[in-house]
Amino acid sequence: MRTHLIVFLLALVATQAFSVDRKPNIVLLLADDLGWTGLRSFGSDYYETPHLDHLASKGMSFTNAYAACTVCSPTRASIMTGMYPAKLRLTDFIAGQNRPYAKMKTPEWTKGLDKRHITVAEALKENGYKTIHIGKWHLDFPEKGNQGPTAHGFDVSHDKPQGTRGYFISDSTVNSLGLQSNYSTDYLTSKAIEEIQKAKDDPFFLYFAYNVPHTPIQGKEDFIKYFIEKVDTYAIHKNPTYAAMVKSLDTSVGRVIELLEIEGILEDTLIVFTSDNGGLTQRYGNHDNFTENIPLRRGKGSAYEGGVRVPAIASWPGFIPEGVKSDTPIMTIDYFPTFLEVSGTEGVASHNEYLDGRSLVPIFTKPTQTIRRNLFWHYPHYHAGGDGPYSAIRSGNWRLIEFHETGRLELYNLNKDISETHDSSKINLKTRDQLRHRLNNWRASVAAQMPVPNPNYDPARETEVVRNR
Repeated sequence: MRTHLIVFLLALVATQAFSVDRKPNIVLLLADDLGWTGLRSFGSDYYETPHLDHLASKGMSFTNAYAACTVCSPTRASIMTGMYPAKLRLTDFIAGQNRPYAKMKTPEWTKGLDKRHITVAEALKENGYKTIHIGKWHLDFPEKGNQGPTAHGFDVSHDKPQGTRGYFISDSTVNSLGLQSNYSTDYLTSKAIEEIQKAKDDPFFLYFAYNVPHTPIQGKEDFIKYFIEKVDTYAIHKNPTYAAMVKSLDTSVGRVIELLEIEGILEDTLIVFTSDNGGLTQRYGNHDNFTENIPLRRGKGSAYEGGVRVPAIASWPGFIPEGVKSDTPIMTIDYFPTFLEVSGTEGVASHNEYLDGRSLVPIFTKPTQTIRRNLFWHYPHYHAGGDGPYSAIRSGNWRLIEFHETGRLELYNLNKDISETHDSSKINLKTRDQLRHRLNNWRASVAAQMPVPNPNYDPARETEVVRNR
């Protein structure tokens, strides 16, 4: 009885602490194409991520965290709005690509974040936050020019400087700006540090959207040499250049956290780290796989867990318990309502009446807490890796996938089969039909756009890919 009382009081104190006089700073760190096992603390046998691992040891790791889409732009839109990509009709990376001779014709989707949707930056700014964007945006309408993050609630935004090719800044720009490094991740980190120093006296929201470890696979030379000497042919992860990019990501995170400590505001800051989709595992250009998401199946662009399950960490000293794990499934749609709650921003419904996400505050205060709901994915497109249109639902431990080209259903029990190798759709008929019914109802509720039979279908040319402009 006494134990239950202590747990209740601790939870009560933690919940009440979210309404302290000083609004907490909020730092969202988003990796690009980092798979579920992309951190040492999440299972990598080669990459080195001491700063992110330390962040996990000081906070909460989410073992069942998901991106809202298997590619980047829809996930980024879900973070900004707290809404499913299908509801936004922003369902592919911008500007997307298509296969004009494939079996299915993809819908006319929305190729940008519509201004009518209130972003989390706009909501927090209204509540007195300085809003800072660093790095990749990837939510602009191509035909409307560069609107950028400042058109969606951010006070300032910094991207890679002109003259950057891939990840390397030109020598002329390095010299003119007096930079210590020509690697763009280092440059962007310095910009983040400058903005934190300017905003430190008032609450701020920093959205640091990294480019690493997205293609092109380019790392710092000294980091690459370091990892070449550590290659283990028996390891799952073994690409030294990719490992160097992950190290640059981790080093950047370490610099940001160190600054928060130096400025004495770490305890006033909620830090969330995650990725926009799974790691890229298919062959790319003339290169073999860069990474692996094992034990998950496949990777970016696919219908399987490897495409959408991602690492996620939340840390807030004194409020989130240290070194704990939560197994409850969460998604990138959840960060919008979470940030509103911890900041005391009132009127969530007025900010976004179509909010799909749930606040993670109950889990922060009680790690064993679960969120009872289903999670959904809808990708009515083809991906360059060869994957086709699909929808999916996760309900409890079950995950059902519907492939739109054929109507084929696959059902997996993730608790017993995390690698999705044993399709039980022909065995567990009741579960299959229940989940298909829920998936159909959800698609109807969000008016999901569906692919349709393609009148120009040509079996001889169906794999041809055209990049949209």
